[in-house]
Amino acid sequence: MKRFLLVLVAAALFAALALSKNAPAQQPASPSVNAADVASPDAIIAALYDVISGPAGKKRDWDRFRSLFAPGARMIPVGPRLTATGGGFRARVLSPEEYITASGPLLENNGFFENEIARRTERFGDILHAFSTYEGRRASPDEKPFLRGINSIQLYSDGARWWILTVLWQPESPTNSLPSEYLPR
Repeated sequence: MKRFLLVLVAAALFAALALSKNAPAQQPASPSVNAADVASPDAIIAALYDVISGPAGKKRDWDRFRSLFAPGARMIPVGPRLTATGGGFRARVLSPEEYITASGPLLENNGFFENEIARRTERFGDILHAFSTYEGRRASPDEKPFLRGINSIQLYSDGARWWILTVLWQPESPTNSLPSEYLPR
């Protein structure tokens, strides 16, 4: 009986490993992937900023946006807790699809241009973490930004392309200024 249980457990572990090994190669539910967008960490981060940016009235290319993210990816804004008791911050965990639903109309109706102004990167093999400092504007690239903050972006490569796993971000606030090491030099 013990031997049977060991064989059963071994078979279950083998099946789990086989399935997990194939998981990263799955494509998101996007019909088109621009190979240039996912060819390198620089390219995928630039594509992320580009696809959400545009003037008021411009429809964003949400299929392109979806194509940047790995299955199960998350987008997590951190902001003040808005409650009667107040205080503290909270993280809101969204899928890329939930982000599109929640933020898409705001971006398209009001105009929004987000651009990277500095980056600090750590990489080991096929994983990369970027602290990407951003500025946000409603229209002209020359106008004063209405917000700044940091996007903490986690990426990985499956050998064929780069994927976004997580974008965690927090805007600057009067009580939380961007440190000098995360600003342009």
